[in-house]
Amino acid sequence: MPATLPVPIRFRLPDGWLPVRPEPGDGWAAAPDVAFAAVHPRPDAGFSANITIDGEIPVDAATLADLADDSVDHLREIARSVSVAARREVGSAEAPALTQRLTFSAVSGGVRRDLAQSQVYLSLTDVVDPHKRAVVRLALTATAAQHDAVLADFQEFLRTVRPDTGTEA
Repeated sequence: MPATLPVPIRFRLPDGWLPVRPEPGDGWAAAPDVAFAAVHPRPDAGFSANITIDGEIPVDAATLADLADDSVDHLREIARSVSVAARREVGSAEAPALTQRLTFSAVSGGVRRDLAQSQVYLSLTDVVDPHKRAVVRLALTATAAQHDAVLADFQEFLRTVRPDTGTEA
């Protein structure tokens, strides 16, 4: 059963990407908190690049870097050779964000694969109580060979992500 996000968001998938239901046992066991997933229509060597969305309400002291570190630690529990290839803080003081790119080796479909994952952490303030915040993580996972080819689609997707206030048509 997919998880739910702590705040509603709106987005548009890039052309051709297909939404999927992330069910445990269907290759999504490593991502039990995924609220939404989509796959690229052209797998690379049997692996489908995917976009996933999950989120949480972090403890007050947790920074986006802390959450990104936690994600790396979690990935190290299920994958080999996890490396942070790049990380940077982006956004503004009102809407902070963090991006990181991870490389790792993991078994998928019974085959060990070299994978890359681009993650974006968005900090969203509660419109009713500005002292509360939620963090939404958007991730692109692809084979190392296909990652750069689908990165533009992921960036296009990121440009469409917005809080869903329920007031827009």
